[in-house]
Amino acid sequence: MTTSQTTGRPFDAVLCDLDNVIRFYDMTEPTRLERAAGLAEGTTAGVAFAPETDLPLLLGAITKQQWVESIALGLAGQVPADRARALATAFAEAPFRADDVVVAMLRQVRAHLPLVLVTNATVELEDDLAALGLADLAHHVVSSARVGVAKPDRKIYEIAAERAGAALNRCLFVDDRLENIEAATALGMTGLHYREPADLRGPLGFLLDS
Repeated sequence: MTTSQTTGRPFDAVLCDLDNVIRFYDMTEPTRLERAAGLAEGTTAGVAFAPETDLPLLLGAITKQQWVESIALGLAGQVPADRARALATAFAEAPFRADDVVVAMLRQVRAHLPLVLVTNATVELEDDLAALGLADLAHHVVSSARVGVAKPDRKIYEIAAERAGAALNRCLFVDDRLENIEAATALGMTGLHYREPADLRGPLGFLLDS
């Protein structure tokens, strides 16, 4: 990492993913329904997150209900239609929570540096953040459904850096997916592959309480 001669900081902004870094979903009910239907665990996720099913939702081109219908259609060859719809609905409506440890760290970051959430999300994101009590977590939120591009498209990183008011090579980018990290580092950002809260302590240690 390069260091600013004016601030001594290794970067001037933090760009952070939401899902599987801050927000986590409870898949208990979809998993139960998959087992009851004789499907392998994760079958519904495989259908739901296939690019042809998921990307239109993340770009704001279809509604969540239309996404549910697409998932049910994708499962229809494996289970009866009523089970397919129940699985799709349970998956789409899975409850979620925020990781309090990560949130606490990011609130400390926000007090010192621009913090931008960069997420492939739906048009319901603002309501979801409010439900989690995180509407004020970041200075800016860059949602794929609002800007019309999704990670790992370079444009979404450029938008996020611009919102942060930082040069691309002065941004730390945090994400749980390697392809998203690789796209960020290709633009000159510092990438952090997130797996657990302890991963944040290295690069963000200079901003965090001991």
